[in-house]
Amino acid sequence: MDLGLSGKWAIVCASSKGLGRGCAEALAAEGVNLVITARTKSTLEETASYIRDQNPVEVIAVAGDITTPEGRAEVLEACSAPDILVNNAGGPPPGDYHDWTLEDWNKALNANMLTPIELIKATVDGMRERKFGRVVNITSSAVKAPIDILGLSNGARAGLTGFVAGIARKTVIDNVTINALLPGPFDTDRLRGNFAAVSKSSGKSIEEIRKERAASNPAGRFGTAEEFGAACAFLCSDKAGFITGQNILLDGGAFPGTL
Repeated sequence: MDLGLSGKWAIVCASSKGLGRGCAEALAAEGVNLVITARTKSTLEETASYIRDQNPVEVIAVAGDITTPEGRAEVLEACSAPDILVNNAGGPPPGDYHDWTLEDWNKALNANMLTPIELIKATVDGMRERKFGRVVNITSSAVKAPIDILGLSNGARAGLTGFVAGIARKTVIDNVTINALLPGPFDTDRLRGNFAAVSKSSGKSIEEIRKERAASNPAGRFGTAEEFGAACAFLCSDKAGFITGQNILLDGGAFPGTL
């Protein structure tokens, strides 16, 4: 299927590895030029080089902290008029709510709610003027099925979800859609970090926890970044203009509800 994206430009945040990289690679395979971001320059440059080798697209790597005004300014200077925005940021560490300070909450809200909102504000009006735009927010399955040790993430990402629920109904008249992808257990550094936290509290080995968690999923495994990226690319396509304000769960069937 031709997704109608060749020649478009995308900003993909936190895309040196994991789900962000999966999205960047999938978009590049469809002919999308990229501005990719991450904090670690060496890892980001390696990813950019790999994508350039695999696809005849332009890839601009901007190393920095997207959660700061300076980091966002550098990215928007590299691509002031993106057709696609993929918001992504590493989630706050797991823990016990008794231990979370106001500073912890402010960091979580800034990274996982306010930063995506600022990037949407900076780009969506231009998309509307050009009559094409796709915004995909990578949030978490914990928005739909909260996890106690991920309370910082649950709260911040739910706030972003509430904001988008309103604005997505305003922008679609101009062929600008805003949706969220809610990843469940994907084989990423984030998941492995959660296993380490559970291992510390339970006394089980990380590998034991990994096997148990994979077996407990209806699919019997974890998702891959490639699968996630393909879903992102479709939401960004010209075939997805009638999908907006949605929170699409990718969890191998782990959520037991019907809605």
